[in-house]
Amino acid sequence: MTDEAESLFCPLEFRYGRAPVRELFSRGARLARALRVEAALALAEAELGMIPADAGAAIDAAATLEHVSLDRVDDLERSLRHDVMAITRALAEAAGPSGRWVHFGATSADITDTALALELKECAEILRVDLTDLARVLVQLARTHRATPEVGRTHGQHGVPISFGYKMAVAAAEVARHRDRLDELVPRLAVGKMAGAVGTGAGFGSHSVELEAAVMSRLGLTADEAPTQIVGRDRIAEFTNLLALIASTAERLSTEVRNLQRTEIAEVSEPFDESRQVGSSTMAQKRNPMVSENVTSLARLVRAFALPPLENMVQWHERDLANSANERIVLPHSIVLTDDILAKLTEVFRGLRVDVGRMSQELARSGGGAMTENLVLALTSKGLARSEAHELLRALTSDLSKGPPLVDRANANPVVHSHLSSSEVEELLDPAAYVRAAAAKTDRILAELDRRLAR
Repeated sequence: MTDEAESLFCPLEFRYGRAPVRELFSRGARLARALRVEAALALAEAELGMIPADAGAAIDAAATLEHVSLDRVDDLERSLRHDVMAITRALAEAAGPSGRWVHFGATSADITDTALALELKECAEILRVDLTDLARVLVQLARTHRATPEVGRTHGQHGVPISFGYKMAVAAAEVARHRDRLDELVPRLAVGKMAGAVGTGAGFGSHSVELEAAVMSRLGLTADEAPTQIVGRDRIAEFTNLLALIASTAERLSTEVRNLQRTEIAEVSEPFDESRQVGSSTMAQKRNPMVSENVTSLARLVRAFALPPLENMVQWHERDLANSANERIVLPHSIVLTDDILAKLTEVFRGLRVDVGRMSQELARSGGGAMTENLVLALTSKGLARSEAHELLRALTSDLSKGPPLVDRANANPVVHSHLSSSEVEELLDPAAYVRAAAAKTDRILAELDRRLAR
């Protein structure tokens, strides 16, 4: 183990998250974005005649990590005790005589908030892919099991039959809604500013409006229409709360897997490498839903990270620094973990083991009780008062677990027999017949999801 590896402190650095996403938040990547913003500013100012044309070109050429090193920025920050001033000084040194024009008219937040917008835009693109992948995996499961009967459960008890495909279609639709929310949010999130101290643009004089538009155009962003010295933090709070919503869906789905994998139910199980994977250091027989439990644990943390951005919306007048430190922690952690959660959940459902036979056994274990709704409705349609039919079935299903099954009880009951034939009762108590409606609804949901996810 290297000295560097031994000194790692945050589990995000070595245990959780995917390397390409972590790299988005590396110090080098963040410095590179800040330099891109400084270069865009200089080039726009040169185009508008605010600084010499050759100065804009020189600053643009110097605004790379090859010319502005992290070591030099760190060295300057130790003496200046100001991160953005350290960057602008290092860039000015690299730009030579043209360095006098670096950061002309700008304030620190013009650079940091605009660089943050670039960062968040990149992250949103990754999360959109994550959500699309998960939704499509769920759609495939739903299509495969559109008519697979499974007992539906309410309050942890047997309810009426559902199809496993319908359960997956519900999940896919929920994930797709999060993708829609992300698409709606991105235009509000990919927003920077180049408006100087307190946000009025006074430092840029008569060029302020066109300068800000030119900078944002170069960077592929839009300008905050009404900033203070910083971009409005409601934008970031909305984003982190969306991540919290996504995390809640992830936990809901992982909890479903965990519950259905319980020994007493055993209808599904997450992928498990039988050739080498270990479920327990003590109990060799264990096949624990460890990935789903990991998703559950990390989802709770993502939701917790949604609170500081809400509090960061409260600033003293036009600017304070109360948001700055926690955003450096909250945003990378929230995004890296959300990506990690979605990737893991996608693999769980891609390799999910669905035990159709066990689902059938569980339905049979109800003794037909899960289909009582069908009999109540049929008896009511045949002339019995609904309340009378409901009471009749409540009595018939008493101690059903002790036998005989409901089909025998119903056929032996004179009231039922006077309204329904034996074949009608058997049809009404057939789970496969019951889930036809679920299968048809699943098809309708999937047709719409196919259309939306193709975008």
